[in-house]
Amino acid sequence: MLYEPSRKRLSLGIVGGGIGGVALAVALSRDPGLEVSLFEAAPRFSEIGAGVSFGPNAVQAIRLLALEAPYRRIADASPAPFEDVWFEWRRGSDDSYLTASLAPGCGQSSVHRADFLDAIVAHLPDGIAQFGKRCIDVQQEASGARAYFDDGTAFTGDILIGFDGIKSAVREHVLPPTQHRGLEPFWSGTYAYRGMIPVRQLEAAMETRGVNQRLAVVPQMYLGHDRHILTFPVKHSELINVVAFLTDRSTPTPTLAEGEAWVNAVTQAELRGVFDGWGAASQAILSCIPEPTRWALHELPALPRYQRDRVLIVGDAAHAMLPHQGAGAGQALEDAYVLASLLTDDACTRHNARQVLAAFEAVRHARACRVQRTSHEAGDLYEYRAPGIGDDGVRLAAELETRFDWLWNHDLRDDVAAARARLGWEPAAHPALS
Repeated sequence: MLYEPSRKRLSLGIVGGGIGGVALAVALSRDPGLEVSLFEAAPRFSEIGAGVSFGPNAVQAIRLLALEAPYRRIADASPAPFEDVWFEWRRGSDDSYLTASLAPGCGQSSVHRADFLDAIVAHLPDGIAQFGKRCIDVQQEASGARAYFDDGTAFTGDILIGFDGIKSAVREHVLPPTQHRGLEPFWSGTYAYRGMIPVRQLEAAMETRGVNQRLAVVPQMYLGHDRHILTFPVKHSELINVVAFLTDRSTPTPTLAEGEAWVNAVTQAELRGVFDGWGAASQAILSCIPEPTRWALHELPALPRYQRDRVLIVGDAAHAMLPHQGAGAGQALEDAYVLASLLTDDACTRHNARQVLAAFEAVRHARACRVQRTSHEAGDLYEYRAPGIGDDGVRLAAELETRFDWLWNHDLRDDVAAARARLGWEPAAHPALS
């Protein structure tokens, strides 16, 4: 592979135009010393899914990425006087209150995925994004890395970043399947039934069933054996995002039926059957979703590494996880901030690119793996399967009140400082990106 270096300090290719990939591209594009290219497989920017929840750590990443203003314009929050409530926790069987998890100064900060992506894209300079670019192979040599796309084109640069999701093609280069077996995505055993409900419709349905209407707009989590339901507002509280979970724990290694798609349209009757006998609030919620979709939730095992020389995987490509801590998109944004902070430093050049990527992996790997593991364990907790806790209301409440503190209170600037120390760089004068 013959690579002609860019005239700029560093050239970078980002594969994947989701929230994390675009946020990284925006941050990098502010540095005139970088040549940045973003490759998206779809014909335009788009996001699948509906609502996404951000904890205080993710909101901090958004702020440090200088994207807080567009985020605040579209973000929802719990209504007064419940501003600090992340979720209220209730038993699904009878709606009885257990406790609340509080995130002071943040609460349940949530957006519609597509709206947030659009808000970030608005800050991406023209000429950086290219569409219809599905990565099918990656190669590299000492001087550069190359991505090949299914339209016959290729990109070569100093660094290649795989932000291309759970089905990442870049990951197969970093961790070749012939050498690393058992690292492919696997079904968690959990299905997620999704729907969006106009808030007025849900309030009316709850009033009809004698349920306090504030349960429609204050984020709720209804817990039960092997299943749970969550709700939170999006679209400036015009819509309520609903996800209802069902987990198959009949075997340690559940598998999908042969040929079953990851996402399917299902009937309301199937959804209501899963939660038959649950309380009035749950019945009101499910009655308002005439055409739910059912998602077979996949995750990745903890990967041994994220980097191979000049190629790095981040976001879901590196640590796809279950949504039970609302942490997946947040981890992608954390990755974007820490990586951008290192790559936009004048000390980062094509000559030390591999060392910079290695320093990023060194400070991010353990945290990302812990968030993966605890996200899976959170599903067990919500579905009365946590060892030593089960369905004990007192123990559930005690765990839920403090469980997320370590996740939310992490300061990303410490990650940047630790990576800089590994590289022997001077402490940063400005901890946040400018």
